[in-house]
Amino acid sequence: MHAVETVLLVLLLGALTGIVARYIRAIPLPLIQIALGALIAWPQAGLHIAFDPELFLLLFIPPLLFADGWRIPKREFFALAKPILLLALGLVLLTVLGLGYLIHWMIPEIPLTVAFALAAVVSPTDAVAVSAITRNLGMPEKTMHVLEGESLLNDASGLVALKFAVAATLTGVFSWGEVAKEFTWMAVGGLGVGTLIGWGFSHARGTITRRLGDVAATQMVLLLVLLPFAAYIVGEKIGVSGILAAVAAGIATNFADLERSSYISERMQTAGTWSMVEAAFNGAIFLLLGLQLPSIIGVPLHQAGHDWWILVGYVAAISFALLLMRWIWLTLGVHGLLLRAHRQGKMSERPSALLNLATTLAGIRGAVTLAGALSVPMLLGNGQPFPARDMLIFLATGTILFTLVIGAVGLPIVLRYLPAHEESPTVREERLAREQACMAAMTRLTLTEEEIQKRDPEWVAMRQEVNGHLIQEYRNRIQLLDDGSGAVQSIESLREAPEVVRQRKLRYVLEIETRIECIHAERDFYYAERQAHRINDESLRSLVSELDMQEIAMRKRLVVARRAAGLAPGDTGGH
Repeated sequence: MHAVETVLLVLLLGALTGIVARYIRAIPLPLIQIALGALIAWPQAGLHIAFDPELFLLLFIPPLLFADGWRIPKREFFALAKPILLLALGLVLLTVLGLGYLIHWMIPEIPLTVAFALAAVVSPTDAVAVSAITRNLGMPEKTMHVLEGESLLNDASGLVALKFAVAATLTGVFSWGEVAKEFTWMAVGGLGVGTLIGWGFSHARGTITRRLGDVAATQMVLLLVLLPFAAYIVGEKIGVSGILAAVAAGIATNFADLERSSYISERMQTAGTWSMVEAAFNGAIFLLLGLQLPSIIGVPLHQAGHDWWILVGYVAAISFALLLMRWIWLTLGVHGLLLRAHRQGKMSERPSALLNLATTLAGIRGAVTLAGALSVPMLLGNGQPFPARDMLIFLATGTILFTLVIGAVGLPIVLRYLPAHEESPTVREERLAREQACMAAMTRLTLTEEEIQKRDPEWVAMRQEVNGHLIQEYRNRIQLLDDGSGAVQSIESLREAPEVVRQRKLRYVLEIETRIECIHAERDFYYAERQAHRINDESLRSLVSELDMQEIAMRKRLVVARRAAGLAPGDTGGH
């Protein structure tokens, strides 16, 4: 099948399975997509795709990791940096060494360096699959932030470990000193390159939009979508981690967005675009895994000396060993840090044996594991086949499926028994921010002496009447946290004398303009709260999105109201 047709079919199936998953909530979306892909590819006349791992890494991984870096709450990410780094770096090192020796002991035909390569391949976790499984199941939010942060960083550490294991297999030479030096260069260089590219783009975007305003929003969003590919390619070209470069570019861009509170159109287009990209690419990844599944499973099953039940046993042993090492590392190495974070107020849920078990089961493997396994070269430098390559790919794929199934079955059961929290800290922060934003809007409504002196008395009287009405509305919202919808009466209902109607229309225009001022005051307050770390990025996006939609609706009403009042653009009706 032609490549373009294949891409279109995969995107179509990704969208359709996303709709199906809304009806079949008992089965996680990744499992539905993998099963559908395998079903399409299994028959002899089925769809078979030549999988290019390097192209896969370039097309799918950078935008998804960039989006994760852009979306992840930075306050929680840096507050929980120690447990995240212990999982993303320490656990990966433990997995590569411990699981590598176990695989070599269990399957002697796999050389030790290849066993290390397999262990490195299965070390990265997939937060996307975890969120798909735990959606609406009550995974504690701070624990989810730890899992997201771990997934952001361990993709790079796992792939770097794979690179060294493959190099040792190809050359027969391995040096811990070289590994440490190269890893440091790739990690620090990748983060530095991504930060510079993200900062440079943000600076250029700010310069352009200060001159053009929001009219270039569509072009800026397109450039933003291309940014993770640029960061990844530049990083790989200069020999550092392209994956970490994409992550760092996302984080740097998010920090720059805190200074762009007034660009409504760009912000809304960006949110919609990234939602679509993430949904399309995540679906494509798991469908591609399913499409590769028949050929991956078929090769080892036809090799001499391997019964299917033995291969399944190997997969189960590797998967259980992964989960056991993860549980031990969480219990002995990370539990204390999480408990300290809980005592310091950085983590609302208290670490417990049950929470450790849930975090263990959330160690699901996914897209990066598949791409890493298929990226292993087919031949050695002397032209001989890469030892046990087919077995490596089979075991890695089996581990993905096994951890997905274990997570899909076990996580809902464990989460059901976790103690419920009365109120999420994020919800409490959002409610407090809403109340204080109402206070900020009420402060904006107060007319200064200078404004009163500059304006016509009729305008001042009208504005004070509007202010009184809006202040009462904000007081009601503080009490009830209502959205104040329906407060503006319709002009169509006015049936008085022409001059009275005109005055009411002018008052209506002034009220809408004042409401827009209040929206600006609320939005400025939310951005100030985020910069002071009193709310996180998720809360900021949620709260600002509401105000953006309100402002767009108000501006549309304002156009109609000004036209009805006979006002030209920029005219204030003589007031």
